[in-house]
Amino acid sequence: YLKTKAPVKTEDLLIDRASLLGLSIPEMVVLVGGMRALGAVSTHAKHGNSIGVLTERPGQLTNDFFVNLLHMGTTWEVVDESGDEEFVGRCRLEGHEKWRATRTDLVFGSNSQLRSVAEVYAENGHEQKFVDDFIKAWTKVMNADRFDLRYAKYHQ
Repeated sequence: YLKTKAPVKTEDLLIDRASLLGLSIPEMVVLVGGMRALGAVSTHAKHGNSIGVLTERPGQLTNDFFVNLLHMGTTWEVVDESGDEEFVGRCRLEGHEKWRATRTDLVFGSNSQLRSVAEVYAENGHEQKFVDDFIKAWTKVMNADRFDLRYAKYHQ
């Protein structure tokens, strides 16, 4: 997903891009989690589109990304040839591979501010909150460059 090694950490690039879009931390978190659940990830030659899709139900807008990312039954190990960019999530009890993720995915579990938001979306009963927040954030991004909407609002 990363063609060349950048001098900046990929998770920092994500936060920078979100800031350029005018997104708050909760908006960025919900958008990334939702897009991962929907399967919107870069193509990987070896693993197809599965890196970062931490759900058994790809294509559905669910909070599975956060539930599975934060699950205590998963241990994350770096993939040797990835240059610390790709990780394997293994079952803590049996040791088999469950998921593949990037540094950008794992930052939602390691950064305290991002994790606090991710934990809210991972909680039981917050599935609808996740969907509602995703819709609001998605609408914000889609309308960000719609100058016609701003013009129409003030010139009626």
